[in-house]
Amino acid sequence: MRSDAIKKGIERAPQRAALYAVGCSRADLDKPFIGIISSSSEIFPGHLQLNTIAQWVKAGIRSAGGVPFEMGTISLGECINEGQPGMRYNLPSREFIADSVEILAQAYALDGLVLIPNCDKIVPGMLMGAVRVNIPSVFISGGPMLAGRISINGEQKLIDISKVNEGMGKALRGEISEADLRRLEEAACPTCGSCAGMFTANSMNCLTEGLGMALPGNGTVPAVDTRRIHLAKDAGEAIMRLVDRQLCPREIVTPRSVENAFVLAMAIGASTNTVLHLPAIAHEAGFEFPISRINEISRRTPLLCKFSPASDYWLEHLDAAGGIPAVLKELRPLLNLDSKTVMGKSLGESLDSAEVMDRNVIRALQNPYDSSGGITVLFGNLAPEGAVIKSSASGIRLHRGPARVFDSEHDATQAIMKQQFQRGDVIVIRYEGPRGSPGMVEMLWPTSLLCGMGVDREVALVTDGRFSGATRGAAAGHISPEAAAGGPIAAVHDGDIIRIDIADHAITVELSDSEIKRRLELLPVFVPRVKSGYLKRYLEKVTSASRGAILVD
Repeated sequence: MRSDAIKKGIERAPQRAALYAVGCSRADLDKPFIGIISSSSEIFPGHLQLNTIAQWVKAGIRSAGGVPFEMGTISLGECINEGQPGMRYNLPSREFIADSVEILAQAYALDGLVLIPNCDKIVPGMLMGAVRVNIPSVFISGGPMLAGRISINGEQKLIDISKVNEGMGKALRGEISEADLRRLEEAACPTCGSCAGMFTANSMNCLTEGLGMALPGNGTVPAVDTRRIHLAKDAGEAIMRLVDRQLCPREIVTPRSVENAFVLAMAIGASTNTVLHLPAIAHEAGFEFPISRINEISRRTPLLCKFSPASDYWLEHLDAAGGIPAVLKELRPLLNLDSKTVMGKSLGESLDSAEVMDRNVIRALQNPYDSSGGITVLFGNLAPEGAVIKSSASGIRLHRGPARVFDSEHDATQAIMKQQFQRGDVIVIRYEGPRGSPGMVEMLWPTSLLCGMGVDREVALVTDGRFSGATRGAAAGHISPEAAAGGPIAAVHDGDIIRIDIADHAITVELSDSEIKRRLELLPVFVPRVKSGYLKRYLEKVTSASRGAILVD
């Protein structure tokens, strides 16, 4: 066992003394040591219940003959970071979390890992760390929260936090009162768990099933459902089987399983952030997954599900309809069914008992919402390396209009709040990419305000930043190269005509190549906004969003 390095031999007497002090017995020294790495925290509802999950994971490990040790990593909740400088740290925290997993697993010579994430950057960060370390690992998330319940004009409605964000725009227009907005605030998050819609956290937890790194139900069993406790105990038992077989993440996370995850993402209308995270996970696993392949997958993958923000279905409805296994079973003709999973079965074998329980929630392959997937990658002279749009929630197929240019999210948000735009405009927010921001902040406030004002289909937004999974409307992000790297978006002026064509996978500015080049040559050298600390180190190493915003030496 790897852990023999800290517990066997005369020269390990000091380590054994320390292990006895934390409760290990002599008999425990002959058992596998399993690290439970949790993102538990008390400042965000997605992480509030993770200590309970960890306790049941420990019970499963002990019952299967292992010795569990719980430890932690940082956790950020984007809803709280939103709209303030702290949001810059969210995407960079992904790399920090991956490093934390590596450090803990290697420093303690652990035999296996159970990873307990829940929210946006923690799931991919832990996946990156797991494939980097490449010791037996299994994931168990904290689960999604339930949708909120509120009475509107005498009718009971389900809501989530995205409705609060949109409520800001309605309140600014005078369509609802501040008291109404307060009622939304108080009702939107009724339980612990990751936000109730198909936002980034739930998208990534669902895709972890598609990758084969989590047990069935990981993405959809509600946080407050007792099945989540049983799933946690099962995860503890599963890691012991993986350790016994020495089945490691790089045997599970392969080009074929990442393709499966993207097929699933297209079918469920997952967050655009998955286009950042899956290529980054692939890179850590030792191979590249270029975003140019995503449109190929989208073309052959129908959109089978729509969840908030694209509809009035939530993760609890997906769970009741059969969960991710039911979606995957419907997608069988499009999947690499021989891919391995943490269950010790192939993906195909693991789907034998899956069943679709509600065709309103999970449509048949022959009766989709759309013949192509919920995410589209756009290319053109505005984004030579690509841009991303959540086409399932865009409400448009084509938009052409004049640019209204801002060099920061803050400036754009202030202008939107003052309604300083015209219907038909394309709001351009730049210098918010991985290097420019730095940290590639998400644009949930601008898009939510536009939605709340009822113009999300008439006013487009393009940015080298990214979006929340809760974003809907005509919003194209991840413009690459970013403005800070001298990308064409830096050359756009107010009034330039921008065209977004989802059917043609294109995003262009109606300028000649020579004019774009001339304008870029006139720009001053980019000066970073931060001069010290973690973000300074991050911007010096980070790559383009088209590569997953990974760090390179």
